Amino acid sequence: MLRVRCLRGGSRGAEAAHYIGSGLRGAFTGWVQRTFQSTQAAAASQNTCAAVDKAASPVPKGCLVCSYNEWDPLEEVIVGRAENACVPPFSVEVKANTYEKYWGFYQKFGGQGFPKDHLKKAIAEIEEMCNILKGEGVIVKRPDPIDWSVKYKTPDFESTGMYAAMPRDILLVVGNEIIEAPMAWRARFFEYRAYRRLIKDYFNSGAKWTTAPKPTMADELYDQNYPIHSVEDRHKLAAQGKFVTTEFEPCFDAADFIRAGRDIFVQRSQVTNYMGIEWMRRHLAPDYRVHIISFKDPNPMHIDATFNIIGPGLVLSNPDRPCHQIELFKKAGWTVIQPPVPLIPDDHPLWMSSKWLSMNVLMLDEKRVMVDANETSIQKMFEKLGISTIQVNIRHANSLGGGFHCWTCDIRRRGTLQSYFD
Repeated sequence: MLRVRCLRGGSRGAEAAHYIGSGLRGAFTGWVQRTFQSTQAAAASQNTCAAVDKAASPVPKGCLVCSYNEWDPLEEVIVGRAENACVPPFSVEVKANTYEKYWGFYQKFGGQGFPKDHLKKAIAEIEEMCNILKGEGVIVKRPDPIDWSVKYKTPDFESTGMYAAMPRDILLVVGNEIIEAPMAWRARFFEYRAYRRLIKDYFNSGAKWTTAPKPTMADELYDQNYPIHSVEDRHKLAAQGKFVTTEFEPCFDAADFIRAGRDIFVQRSQVTNYMGIEWMRRHLAPDYRVHIISFKDPNPMHIDATFNIIGPGLVLSNPDRPCHQIELFKKAGWTVIQPPVPLIPDDHPLWMSSKWLSMNVLMLDEKRVMVDANETSIQKMFEKLGISTIQVNIRHANSLGGGFHCWTCDIRRRGTLQSYFD
């Protein structure tokens, strides 16, 4: 089995030591420069030294929060709300994360509500999804409804809000700890307000509650001249390790992390920078090990429609966005599954995402998965794997930027902390 180790020697190993090894050496500025120069090589390196295996703190008795991976039996979950969802203003970070064919939509409707008829259907779909989860024995919690059209201003920027539809983007549960992510979109600066009532309840039950450093979102956090006029531009920039977010201050979306017990995998994306990853690495060490992986992706934003770990030793890997470090998983004995081409029609609006939301599934346990009712091809794939499908239609909810994994944040799964890479 693969042993997680810190990298040594050569141009391939020096940078990754900052993330997986014992700590930073030298000035932080030099670290950022070296990281940019060889991100993929550092993440792909397979030279190793054994990591410390220290037992994590036990979960307090009566604590409602406990989740270590993406597949243990699901007992409690937060499901997002589409109510009052607003189109984010067309700022540089939104432009870098959306498809050019929808730029006119953002320019016209930024700061306003999403189309009412479409939103009404999305709300109904998510309500049905909640009912089905309850029927499967899962406790469902919802964020508070908020008026996201209200304009706000900080010393560094002004914006309107967006929504509380995707709890996976803002909340990361690691063991009995809830981490609020310092997300990179200005329209999401105050999104945490919708979840505070829930988080206070979880805190009062014994959970840890951590808020990552809140970014100022000043202009310096973004490359104001980021060139993205074609897919080719995006491919070249991503291959060069260039993103719309800079290293001005830490930022990350929780949805760029995917959990497998002691090992947590993350990508550098348009919304997650190296400072954010380093903050998480230091915060979670030594109980957890944070590893960077990368993909051939022209517009990386959130890992779970690209690389979705669905069981111990089982991962869905997007064939259109191959993982540069996939051999690490194969050599560790993991089974890598390429999901089938999505069936969603070309004319269906996907304002914030790609068709590959078909693989953005929610595991209720190792043998049950919540999957889109329209995606018959991936249903057959799961059936061949011996996994029963719970079919729900959320096509209109997909348009807001997420599949089942995005629309949820698992609060409690019945399981214990394990190491799947030792």
